[in-house]
Amino acid sequence: MPDPESSRWISTFLDARAADLGAARNTQLAYGRDLVDFADWLNRRGSDLAGADRAAVEDYLVRCDAEGLSQATRARRLSSIRQLYRFAFEEGWRADNPALRLTGPGKAQGLPKTLSEAEVARLMEAARTRGRTEADRLRDTALFELLYATGLRVSELVGLPVAAVRGDPRMILVRGKGDKERMVPLSTPARAALASWLAHRDRAEEAARQQGRAPSRFLFPGEGREGHLTRQYFHALVKDVAVLAGISPARVTPHVLRHAFATHLLANGADLRVIQTLLGHADVATTEIYTHVLDDHLKDLVLTRHPLARKTRD
Repeated sequence: MPDPESSRWISTFLDARAADLGAARNTQLAYGRDLVDFADWLNRRGSDLAGADRAAVEDYLVRCDAEGLSQATRARRLSSIRQLYRFAFEEGWRADNPALRLTGPGKAQGLPKTLSEAEVARLMEAARTRGRTEADRLRDTALFELLYATGLRVSELVGLPVAAVRGDPRMILVRGKGDKERMVPLSTPARAALASWLAHRDRAEEAARQQGRAPSRFLFPGEGREGHLTRQYFHALVKDVAVLAGISPARVTPHVLRHAFATHLLANGADLRVIQTLLGHADVATTEIYTHVLDDHLKDLVLTRHPLARKTRD
């Protein structure tokens, strides 16, 4: 068992996560198990969370590898440890984060920079069930459906004005880098998720207005200075949903979902110039980075669709 001080660190950290992120019970349990295992391992070595250094964290990860734990589990454990120590640093319990610069398992082999369609489906399902309240679940579902349906940058997503989605639009106007505007179509699941979230949001806003509070102009209101959900909050939310979906959190970021949006469109035959417009890229050369995971698919297209290739087969 961990020493009392380490147990206090873990429980305080998990309570803060639950308060700040509304983390689901299964997610909390996963992080809790990871941290208890690490603290127990340290205790058996005569150390604790307060005294562990980078070498100790590395040794623990080596032990996890030797036990045959999956890459996803080892990546999640490192993520848990890193987040605990970041919290400890912010609280002034430690002067450093010994896990900050450690590389997650599998990096040497090159982790995929995108996700399969099946993995995205698991993320969507996890987003629907993660939150502790109906409001959390509706908001999380809308965030993930909207991000995957549009490929928005995370700053564009969290800062989206509520006026942009009024009236159940088929397309929304997005203001991107350099204040450039573009139109982005919405999928049917994204429109449905937005409608459900918007109805709940509007009821909450009306209740707040009756109490004398000013309504928010953002689709995803937040308590911070900017008035909307922060990028940092959404980044942490994505990690939570990945854990709940059984996917290594090291593989999932808002940008990876943007990447998945582009690569899945390409895999299903979308034109690169169209994807360039949807992503808001000024230069198609930037969009071309999304083709690297589709080499076999594109090669097959050339061999089966090119007119000279068909003549050769005939």
